[in-house]
Parts: sequence; structure tokens; C-alpha cells
Amino acid sequence: MIDKLVEKIKKTNAPIVVGLDPMLSYIPEHIQKKAFEEKGETLEGAAEAIWQFNKGIVDAVYDLIPAVKPQVAMYEQFGIPGLMAFKKTIDYCHQKDLVVIGDVKRGDIGSTSAAYASGHIGTVTVGSQTFHPFEEDFITVNPYLGTDGIKPFTDVCKEEKKGLFILVKTSNPSSGEFQDRIVDGRPLYEHVGEMVAKWGADCMGESYSYVGAVVGATYPEMGKVLRKLMPKSYILVPGYGAQGGKGADLVHFFNEDGLGAIVNSSRGIIAAYKQEAYARFGAENFGEASRAAVEDMIKDIDGALH
Repeated sequence: MIDKLVEKIKKTNAPIVVGLDPMLSYIPEHIQKKAFEEKGETLEGAAEAIWQFNKGIVDAVYDLIPAVKPQVAMYEQFGIPGLMAFKKTIDYCHQKDLVVIGDVKRGDIGSTSAAYASGHIGTVTVGSQTFHPFEEDFITVNPYLGTDGIKPFTDVCKEEKKGLFILVKTSNPSSGEFQDRIVDGRPLYEHVGEMVAKWGADCMGESYSYVGAVVGATYPEMGKVLRKLMPKSYILVPGYGAQGGKGADLVHFFNEDGLGAIVNSSRGIIAAYKQEAYARFGAENFGEASRAAVEDMIKDIDGALH
């Protein structure tokens, strides 16, 4: 799957992933109204609004981008109907030939990690039948439990040719409380980066590993160090746009081949119609506003890299 992601990034010339993180407050009133008329002001109504909103965004941008990243919490908050919208979104994105990164941030020990891996990127067997329950192409994973927590995921990756993005240095302001602690003379995130490179060494695609890393755009200098520690790991870069990251901050996340990183923007794209820069589109044309935001992001990143 890493080879497909790299291929699609080359083809689109857009190292961008759109975060499908729908809050009800992002969804235009006309979509909510229609969903509530059909399903009532219920969890099912909320899930329907989310699904219709996601579909509108995907239809507007799928030809410009290689990948999407639905964040599972935004769906889980609406219970089982929300999870059904999550699955529907994944399936629809696959129909559009997009790579799907499930932002699920799982991580536990032994059989629990194995179950998470089976559910999201692997298979489960029921009697004589085998199923792919959620069927993302990549998922995000928390490494806090060490190798015990990661190995079940890498095992499934090898088997299914799927991928991981492991949290190394996250974009949130308090990430340094643990991640920047000095351990044996170096920040903890550097040790985690080295482990990511090690875990990924025997899960190689053509030029990059199935095992990537999450490193926030808000920490460009740290990105520079981590890029060198993990030369074969793709870096998923959150924190662009709404969290303050800009194209100029991203240069060091990429390798000399212009590959090696994929930059996420969520509300900066899916709620673009609410921003002054794209207000001209109006809520009715929210998809067109999102498309314009993607085009601007592509230009920004391309300008910084060339």
C-alpha cells in the first residue's frame, strides 16, 4: 500500500491528505436540515448528515489528492450510526481510488493490538467466512507500550500489505511534556523515531517502509532531525493550516527526491467555506470551497519545495 500511496502522490503532485474529521458545526445547515427531516434529530440523523457532507467533499476533491484521513472519534461520538458512516466513507473513498488512512491512534498489548489490527487493516474469520471489517489502508498507532504493542500491527501489515503511521512527535502544544523529555542525553521522540525505523526495516515496499511516522508541522526543526533518523519512513504531517503550519515549515520533512512526507489538513479544507478566503462560495457550495482550499494548499507546498 505504501507503493500505491507514493505512486498516487507522484501522479497528483500533491503530497496532501484531507482529514475527514466532521463536526456537526462544520456541516452546512441545508445538509443537516435534510438529514434531520429524513432521520430525525437522532444519532442516525447526525450520521446521515456526516455521510452526505463527506460525500460532497470527496466528490469535489478526489481527483486532486492521493489520500484521505477520517478521524474515528468524530464518528464514534455518534455511536453505532456514526461508525456506520465511518465505514461508508471508507468504502466510498476506495471507490474513488483514494488511499484511506484511518486515524484511530490504537495501541495496546498482545491480543488487544492484534484485534485492533484485524478490525482495521486485517481480516477476521467467522466460521468458514473471512471479512475485512473496516478496511483502511493505513492506520495511526500509539507506540507508548513498546514493541509488544506494535508487533501485532506490523505482522498484519506484512500479511495484508497495509501500513502504519506511528506517533513520534505530535503537533499539539503539550506534546513536549513527555515527548521532549531527555532520556540518555536525547529527547524521547528521537528514541521513538529510531524504533520506528527499526520496526519498519523488515516491512519494506519498493523505496519506503510500510511503517511511517507522525511528526507535527508545528515542529519543523524536530522534523529535520527525525527525517534523518527515519530515511525510509513516510512522515504523516498534521498541524498544517488551522494549527499554524505553513508550506515553508515543511521542507525538512521531505527527502531529496521530493517524497517522504504527506501533509494533512482537516478543518482548513473541509470547513473552508467558513473562512473569509473562501466565503464567496457560500455554504451551498461548500465542496467548491474545499476544492479551492486544496488547490491553494498544493500551490503553497509546491512553492516551498521548489
